[in-house]
Amino acid sequence: MRSRRRADQVFFGIVVVLVFFGSIIFFSAWMGLLAREETKYTNVLLSHFASEILGLIALVAASKVPYRFWKKNSFYIFVGSIVLTLLVFIPGIGVEQGGARSWIYIPFSVQPSEILKIGFIIYFAAFLSSLKNNLYELKKGVLQIILILSVIGIILLAQPDTGTLFVIGATALSMFIAAGGKWKHVFGLVALGMGGILALALARPYVMERLLTFVNPANDALSSGWQIKQSLIAIGSGGLFGRGFGQSIQKFGYLPEPIGDSIFSVAAEEFGFIGGALIILLFLALALRGLSIVKRAPDLFSRLFVLGIVIMITVQSFWNIGSMLGVFPLTGIPLLFISHGGTSFIMTMFAIGIVLNISKHTKEN
Repeated sequence: MRSRRRADQVFFGIVVVLVFFGSIIFFSAWMGLLAREETKYTNVLLSHFASEILGLIALVAASKVPYRFWKKNSFYIFVGSIVLTLLVFIPGIGVEQGGARSWIYIPFSVQPSEILKIGFIIYFAAFLSSLKNNLYELKKGVLQIILILSVIGIILLAQPDTGTLFVIGATALSMFIAAGGKWKHVFGLVALGMGGILALALARPYVMERLLTFVNPANDALSSGWQIKQSLIAIGSGGLFGRGFGQSIQKFGYLPEPIGDSIFSVAAEEFGFIGGALIILLFLALALRGLSIVKRAPDLFSRLFVLGIVIMITVQSFWNIGSMLGVFPLTGIPLLFISHGGTSFIMTMFAIGIVLNISKHTKEN
């Protein structure tokens, strides 16, 4: 029997712990920027905590909206998120930072690709759940999926934002498998994706450079390999228990983006192997609890919806951690709940709110 009850308290509790520890780690990393006398970061702490407040509001709001609302309006939400993402190319609205045109200013900074990730998951869950037997057909199933991903790929690569494209691709593949896609189609999509990565590496020198740096970080340790080298020094010097809160050395001028994609290295240096392992275990616990909600969700749409959100969070978080450990190539993907990024945090909390709403409708075991 399906029951209407309180949202999943365990899932929510894991999120609260992640946000709490993330705030502590962020504050320490932020102090490292101030020590560099980079005055432009003076207001970063206030904007970060403002984002946390807005994220909490987004979570509460999303948890109140019946999940069927998202399926009913999925197409319009997806198209709206695409249009919003296209605004980055309009002069006077789009803002370029770090060589990427991924932000708009209206009159505050927003990263539309973070909204696109959630808009895609909503639409793709509705799309897959409506295909039924057509999922197994090449023309009505796989080719349409390739078309959808191609449109997103063209927009994101034009910015360029390869990290977000990778997260969306991995999420889409997982949702397709869960919906019952044939394995020959799965392997075909994987092969197509690998071919796309190879073509991208040949066409974009910075992609090739990151891949070569991943294979041999010591080859150019003072340039492309600098971040991974400093990251490994930070993680290694943390030892078992770490240097202590606020005592990271690498954040003082060595680690690029200590409040961004390098923040896990700061955490591992200050809190050691124990602290780093705790962060990994928290994300693992969030993923497992999320999959438990997927298993008990009331219908195919809600199962795919929750799965997409869980995979999106898991892939992005573990890829960030893995890249700081040298296990995966660097992509600039932030560590969710911890790294600085207002739009990313708010949209992640919004997605968590949707999962909590669906968890109120789960089936009894």
